[in-house]
Amino acid sequence: MSVNSPVRSMARSPFVLVVGVILTWFIAAFLVWPNVNILIATFFPDGSFSGRAAEKLFSSQRAMKALGNSFLLAVALSVTVNLVGVFIVLVTHYFRIRGSRILFLGYASTFIYGGIVLAAGYKFIYGDRGIVTSLLVRIFPGMDPGWFSGFLAVLAVMTFATTTNHMLFVANALKGIDYQTIEAARNLGASTWTILRRIVLPMLKPTLFAVTILSFLTGLGALSAPQVLGGREFQTITPMILTFTNSPTSRDLAALLAVILGLATMVMLAVMSRLEKGGTYFSVSKVSSELQKQDISHPVANVAVHAVAYLLFAVYTLPVVLIVLYSFADGAAIQTGQLSFSNLTLDNYVRVLTQQSGLRPFIVSVVYSALAAVIAVGGLLFVARLLQKYKNWLSSTFEYLLHIPWILPSALLALGLIVSYDHPNPLVGGAVLTGTTVILLIAFVTVKIPFTLRMLKASFAAVNSSLEEAAAIMGAKTLYVFRRILLPLVLPAAAAITALNFNSLLDDYDTAIFLAHPLVQPLGLVIKANTDGAEGTEGIANTFVYTVLLMVITGVTMYLVYGRSGRRKGRKRLPAAPAGQQASGAGLSGAQAPGEDDATRPAAAVR
Repeated sequence: MSVNSPVRSMARSPFVLVVGVILTWFIAAFLVWPNVNILIATFFPDGSFSGRAAEKLFSSQRAMKALGNSFLLAVALSVTVNLVGVFIVLVTHYFRIRGSRILFLGYASTFIYGGIVLAAGYKFIYGDRGIVTSLLVRIFPGMDPGWFSGFLAVLAVMTFATTTNHMLFVANALKGIDYQTIEAARNLGASTWTILRRIVLPMLKPTLFAVTILSFLTGLGALSAPQVLGGREFQTITPMILTFTNSPTSRDLAALLAVILGLATMVMLAVMSRLEKGGTYFSVSKVSSELQKQDISHPVANVAVHAVAYLLFAVYTLPVVLIVLYSFADGAAIQTGQLSFSNLTLDNYVRVLTQQSGLRPFIVSVVYSALAAVIAVGGLLFVARLLQKYKNWLSSTFEYLLHIPWILPSALLALGLIVSYDHPNPLVGGAVLTGTTVILLIAFVTVKIPFTLRMLKASFAAVNSSLEEAAAIMGAKTLYVFRRILLPLVLPAAAAITALNFNSLLDDYDTAIFLAHPLVQPLGLVIKANTDGAEGTEGIANTFVYTVLLMVITGVTMYLVYGRSGRRKGRKRLPAAPAGQQASGAGLSGAQAPGEDDATRPAAAVR
């Protein structure tokens, strides 16, 4: 049988041919051409090579400083997120800490809010007019009201926001460690610190490599946190790209910065993947036993770990508590930062849910998110099945191309769409997409393709192949088998993926700020405008309400996707996976499990 026989079998099916043609057009029009066009517009503006954009960039002190700030933030974030993330995983899953379940709930608050919403929440609380800052200024009159801004403020907010990956993936890898290995080391006289340093952490290295990559890329492409909290002294690449994009004369600078961002992303992925392959990270035990929590024997260390754990709990939960409380506060309480029962009212919720000005951005975001989530999952159901069934060079090529949004930053993808479709283009029937409501929907669908494809392929792979074989023997056609057998089996997973995609797009800011129609503003842009004081006290109150509503929607979604399935698994008491199985399968791909966002890009990441 020749290698090309699967390709010939694919070509004989009209259904496969139709899907292949549509997929080829979509990849060419929205994944390949926009990024190629960015390179052409940057280095071949007049049909011949030109280094003018590079000269302008290197002569711009502002742009070079932003470039340096982005790499500084990326490196610093990789360190701080790992320090905080590993600590909170250990105190909730490894060490025996009093109130660990309550601590977990506090640390997991980033699951239900993030992005521009989280950055705005921190500014409303700790910014120059924030609730906590107003209280501190009254206690310490000489205090600088703008203390929470610049590099340290951005780093702090993004650190606490992006530990979601550790709570998801590092915690899961920790549960796969064989407890017998720890017991054997203890019997040989190893201390708690030695076991942690020499056994536990090395077995978590693949997952730590993965979350380090995600943290670095999150810092490198950060947009909302630097815009909201960075101030004039700390600007990064992506906000600079946005600034340059709005001016036609400097769009080549925006394109070059976006290209640099994309190259840095690919280099980082290559380097970290190379480092990850350089070690062995699995247990040699044939029979695994479930990990048991460890006591901290040293009394001083025990008290110190408890104190830091609850201090971090306060840092994580204080914004959530204050946002919920102040969503019910009247304008006077929000302005003065003084809250009492007499100030509590439902007027803010009534205004947002009944007035067109307050409800419109919420509806816009819901419509965009729902359409993008349904289109991404519905369109890729067929594609994922074909890629999972037919394994050859052609399907591999398609699969690699569909992962482009994971490799390149959202700013580069958005700018590519702007540059490619701001004039009539034959790839889309001669239409102009830039400045329309359609282009943002296309971008939303595009950025969700890699995650959706990966999860759907895994769902199809889990289906028992004997069912399809039996139907084929009985004469059932391919489309009938897909509709009556395969689709019902993967439909629950598809619904969960749709919910996660919808969830992560509701408060999107990074893509919407480049592509949103001026008259159809989604929620992320309205929240950002409110953080700048554009709508006064009423706008701030609206933002509190939006945040609470988003947290409720996200919380319900997370429960439906994870909570109910987790409880069912708990009742079945499934045996633990062999030790090291999760760790050896981790890596960059392991970091992209359900619940990422984006983010990847993790859902809760502040970019």
